Amino acid sequence: MSNKPSQVPEPLIPETSEPMPQKESWFPKFKPYHGNIDQTPVQIDEYLPAGKSLVLGLQHAFAMFGATVLAPLLMGFDPNLTIFITGIGTILFFLITGGRLPSYLGSSFAFIAAVAVATGYNGVGANPNIGVALGGTIACGIVYALIGLVVMRTGTAWIEKLMPPIVTGAIVMIIGLNLAPVTIKSVAANSFDSWMAVVTILCISAIAVFTKGMLRRLLLLVGLCAAYVVYFLFANVMGWGKPIDFSPIAQAAWFGLPTFHTPVFEANAMLLIAPVALILVAENLGHFKAVSAMTGRNLSPYMGRGFFADGLCTTLSASVGGTGMTTYAENIGVMAVTKVYSTTIFVIAGLFAILLGLSPKFGAVIHTIPVALLGGASIVVFGLITVAGAKIWIDHKVDFSKNSMLIIAAVSLIMGAGNFSLHIGSFDLGGIGTATLAAIFLNLLLNRNESPQPSATTHHTTEKEIHSVLPHS
Repeated sequence: MSNKPSQVPEPLIPETSEPMPQKESWFPKFKPYHGNIDQTPVQIDEYLPAGKSLVLGLQHAFAMFGATVLAPLLMGFDPNLTIFITGIGTILFFLITGGRLPSYLGSSFAFIAAVAVATGYNGVGANPNIGVALGGTIACGIVYALIGLVVMRTGTAWIEKLMPPIVTGAIVMIIGLNLAPVTIKSVAANSFDSWMAVVTILCISAIAVFTKGMLRRLLLLVGLCAAYVVYFLFANVMGWGKPIDFSPIAQAAWFGLPTFHTPVFEANAMLLIAPVALILVAENLGHFKAVSAMTGRNLSPYMGRGFFADGLCTTLSASVGGTGMTTYAENIGVMAVTKVYSTTIFVIAGLFAILLGLSPKFGAVIHTIPVALLGGASIVVFGLITVAGAKIWIDHKVDFSKNSMLIIAAVSLIMGAGNFSLHIGSFDLGGIGTATLAAIFLNLLLNRNESPQPSATTHHTTEKEIHSVLPHS
């Protein structure tokens, strides 16, 4: 399949920030697709025959797999449970949005730094304070769902004014920069681990640059598999490092429920993690706008549903031990390649994820991934997150000749990178929370007399941009 980007059609209906229409059925009238799938896109309210739907659903499950497994591992969560919950969450998202927003809900990278600060997690093994992280994630999900309810009534204009490109770009960059010290520390235990992290970086980079199509979409999964083979040869065969222990795989059952966890509600952790909702709003609004541009449909009236659904699913996920959720750019990329936008495909992808999550043996395989390989993968992911923030500034031509823009970017980035944290009484805002609030406050203070800039969230993402390797925040 050619990887050459094609021209994305402009929306047939102009984008607006109007709230959802009141007199409309919740679900569209789904109809069978009639046409040549190689020439005519499959629209949101169309469905394909069972055979093709199964294949396309499996492809979406593969596309989300690498990032959805990596995110919980970097927070000390159970990836098996996370895969299981994302499958359920994706199906709930379909039901809550009325099948009008084609999306896969995967585990979000935006929570990693806040979870690390709230729990003191060092990036190795299971998180001993996972309950505290779950309580904070539930608080974030509730805040996010409430924002969704407001957007359903008022539209998205106020969000775009609150977070123009200078703010959203800074917030995205802050996430990557804040995580850098922890990431580097995790692979610096010994020389062998450091070199294997470099090997992982090279494997993922090679997949990202020298491959095309679906293989490129699976860069994290394929890159980690390649590095895993190299690690096995060096450690298990040549004896240069700590060998991989395969005994848990043989002992694990083929089928069984994942291990659930109980949330613990601590005010400080909730205050640290809840502001992640702002990041999710900016991220998902951009994703929905991208899908709107690709399909030629005005999806703005349904974005409030999307926020509410994502927030509710994040809350439900954390209530049993799963991570926070977000819509996945990887799956938007798959839609850009296949031109199949049918929301029914994501129900099938969710079912595949549920089946994977019900296999303890699958989880045991994931847990054999060495820390050095996870560290190398996280260096790539967090670096790409940082660059994605800079890309927002470039795409929207943020004018850094203005001192206001310079101050907003400079102050927030250094606060985030240095993990500068303000305390309100006994509450610790954390580096990302402090820097995010600083960016928003400084923009409102310094740019209050300027006309609003086109927000990063209103930008119609082109297919060329979607094809680029962009991770989740």
